[in-house]
Amino acid sequence: MPLVYGELRQLAAAYLRGERHGHTLQPTALVHEAYLRLVDQSAPDWQSRSHFYGVAARVMRQVLVDHARRKQAKKRAGELVPLEEVVSFQVDRSGDLVALDTSLKDLEKLDARKCRSIELRYFAGLSLDEIAQSMNLSVDTVRRDLRMAQAWLRNAMQST
Repeated sequence: MPLVYGELRQLAAAYLRGERHGHTLQPTALVHEAYLRLVDQSAPDWQSRSHFYGVAARVMRQVLVDHARRKQAKKRAGELVPLEEVVSFQVDRSGDLVALDTSLKDLEKLDARKCRSIELRYFAGLSLDEIAQSMNLSVDTVRRDLRMAQAWLRNAMQST
């Protein structure tokens, strides 16, 4: 864990940088929660560095989605929300994150390779070359997959 902790923390910080100001989940907590879920797996078989980071990225995404779902559930539980929070122009992306997760699951059913490419690029932060190497594809194929997946996700999220 000490060997990869720094990179995982940078990845977590990058995820949370795009979230609203005052997000209750901090990068350290995200890494620790992801670590607990990774360790909880029985006999993981990491095939390569990029495979590990791909799995770690998926776990971090699940942690963020679970956090967003819990937050949305609290709002629906009859809890009074202050007017300032409702009218605030501060972006709350928890709904977007849940919609993205749902769309990624739908994409995975249609084309698992494109879904994996998106996860490795945007959740694990791998370069096109690293994705191509880890998936045994050409860089051009990865680039095409990412463009197609992005267009599909954009369309899927706009229709929800």
